Amino acid sequence: MYQTESSTPSARPRRLLSVLLGVMFLMLVAFGGLVAWRRAAYRAEIARLRAAMTDVERRTTDHVISTENRRMRVAVELLRRQARVEPALHLAVAVDSNAMYLEREGARLRTMPILIGPERTIGTAPDTVPMAAPRGVRTIAGILGPNDFWEVPAWLFLERGVTPPTDRSIRGALGSVALLLDGGTVVYALPASGPLSDSTYVLPGAVRARHDDLAAIAPSLTPGMRVYFH
Repeated sequence: MYQTESSTPSARPRRLLSVLLGVMFLMLVAFGGLVAWRRAAYRAEIARLRAAMTDVERRTTDHVISTENRRMRVAVELLRRQARVEPALHLAVAVDSNAMYLEREGARLRTMPILIGPERTIGTAPDTVPMAAPRGVRTIAGILGPNDFWEVPAWLFLERGVTPPTDRSIRGALGSVALLLDGGTVVYALPASGPLSDSTYVLPGAVRARHDDLAAIAPSLTPGMRVYFH
């Protein structure tokens, strides 16, 4: 008696792999179908709501949306121009371009690539807080070094799948250099340990820059310095 290739032990893992790949393919197809169905449902709902409006209501709605978009574009452009003419040393963050600049009176002294944390709603209803990329003018409230502590929010531990410890103050939690801005926004570097040490994760509503860039500009930064987000 002899065993065919299909019945040998080495063939079983190949069959199992084929089955797993088949299942994954079907799951991807099903997920794609679900996304397409939801998109069609949303479009149908929008069309239904617009059909129930009068012509005046539709024109008013379109005008309001268009006006708000124009206002946002104008506000962003005004902030960009204000940052360019600011005579004092300052930081400017181009949110849509993922770039941060050290500027003075129109001169860009350093250009730094950054990552902006995604928009996220944290907390449990009804006590929820939306986290979004900041816009407008902030000021530097404090500058942290590698030996400074930062109290990590409890929701961050939960989002990372970790039970919040009793003492949430962690040394170097925001990396070797970090900027604390008024309003709670932080600009930080990838830390070596802690809940933010994952290079694929960026704190929602925050800015993550490269360590070398923050270390290079840190001597020039002072509390009260303006940071323009546009």
